[in-house]
Formats: sequence, C-alpha cells, structure tokens
Amino acid sequence: MKTRYSFGGDEHVYVEIDEEMSLEAFFIALSLRNAVAEAEIPGVTEICPANASFEVRFDPDVIAPEEIMARIKELEHKAEVSDKRLETRIIEIPVYFQDPWTHETLMRFRERHQDPTGSDLDYAARINGYDSVEAFLEAFHSQPWFVSMVGFVAGLPFLYQLVEREKQIQVPKYLRPRTDTPKLSVGIGGCFACIYSVRGAGGYQLFGITPMPIYDPTQTVSYLKDFMVFFRPGDIVKWKPVDRAEYERIEAAVAAGTYTPRIAPVTFDLDAFNADIAGTNANLMEALNGI
Repeated sequence: MKTRYSFGGDEHVYVEIDEEMSLEAFFIALSLRNAVAEAEIPGVTEICPANASFEVRFDPDVIAPEEIMARIKELEHKAEVSDKRLETRIIEIPVYFQDPWTHETLMRFRERHQDPTGSDLDYAARINGYDSVEAFLEAFHSQPWFVSMVGFVAGLPFLYQLVEREKQIQVPKYLRPRTDTPKLSVGIGGCFACIYSVRGAGGYQLFGITPMPIYDPTQTVSYLKDFMVFFRPGDIVKWKPVDRAEYERIEAAVAAGTYTPRIAPVTFDLDAFNADIAGTNANLMEALNGI
C-alpha cells in the first residue's frame, strides 16, 4: 500500500492509505491517525476518520501546509509497524427484515432500480448467487460486521463484513438515488452495509429496519444521554433477526427508557483474524452470548 496525500483548500490535508477498503488499510489508517493525534502537532485542530483514510484540519497561520504534510509523513513508519489489535466492543443490532415500511419505500422507487419488477432482496440474492432470499439473509446476518467509518450522514455507520473476501456480499447502489428512505433502514451498497440514522435520500439496497436508535441530537434516548452518536469506528456488529412483535416490543422499551443494547467488550486482533476467520468470529459470538 502506498499512502497518498492531497490538500483540500487552505486548511485540510487528506491522507489515503488505499483506494480499496480492507481491514489492513483500515488499521494502518487508524494507527497513523492515532500517531498524528498523539504527536499533538501545533496547528492541528481536527482529525476526521474515514474507511481507509482520514482528513486533518489545520490552522495555516500556525503551521504551513508543506510542514503539516511532512510531519504526517514522518509518522508513517510508526503506523506500519504498530500492533494491529483493537480494544473494542461487539454489539447486537435487532433487525426486522422484509418489514412493510422499507418495502413500501423500495416499491415506490422501482423505476430507479436495476430490477424494476422485483424487490431489493430478490435482486441482492440473485446477483450474489443465492437461490432464495432466506439463504441470502442467512449469509447477511450470520457473520459479524466491522464498523469502518461513522459519518457522511450524522451517526451513520459503514459496516464491512468479517468473512473471506470471496464470500463478501456485494450489491451495487440504485441506478438513481431515492428521495426518501425510512429512518433506521438497514441496507447495503457495494461491499458496505449501513443503518440510515435519519430519514432522507439514499441509494443503498433496503433489506429491513431496526427499532434501535443510533443517533439522537436531543439525547433523550436512555443509552445516548452521554453521546448523541452510538457507533464508533472499530465497533463490531452482529445482526439479530426479529419479527414484528419483537420489533414493537423493543420500540416500546426505547420509548419508555428501559431498553439496553447488548454489548460485550472484545479484543479484535487482525493477524489472528486473517489466520483463522471462523475461529475469530466464533470467539466474538461467544463474547456476545456470554454477557
């Protein structure tokens, strides 16, 4: 991988580890980003992470653009040889797949889709080689996903499936974006899954909806009182299929302030994952199920 740098205006430098998302690129970007933060470079005012890249905002009256780029480059070697382990958490996210609300939305925008006569799930299952929607959903929710970025829309997580590359689910986005997407919809675009934190436009294929808020600027949701955004990069997610009755029960518990997400602390070791993906995922699930 060859790190690339570019300036964005007078106050930003963009650092890209690789054009293609991979866990290796994510960890190098994470290590370099942390090294920049720990260096406490005078003039750096903000560091914004992305999938396999990050952006640094700086004050040009304090540090010249060429100098900030040189300081970051000096830290590259430290990032490349750093430990690829992350203290993080695994989180269970309930999802009502094939729900009526996302289904109504996706049917409303069929003329913008690759398959106007079917559903998003029909299309996703077919192009990924599954003989049924049920088999596709089993592949989607049976293995954990890694949060590689939070943003684009406030609180929206991008998730990367923790399986062998050849087994990763991939589905292109709509041909033209929708002008409406229900809040907390779950879907996929390219190799990334996401949860729509707010209602709005979107182009990801829609598979279901979660009753669990992930962004609350009012901070009235019980588990978001300390911080309005639920996810952070490095989180690991396990989808849990629920039916409508369970969806409504969780929705009511959230409204009553009694819902607590299932979360367990874990250590994610990239080298151990690459050596034994199935074993690593089994250990992650054991941690979640053991709480």
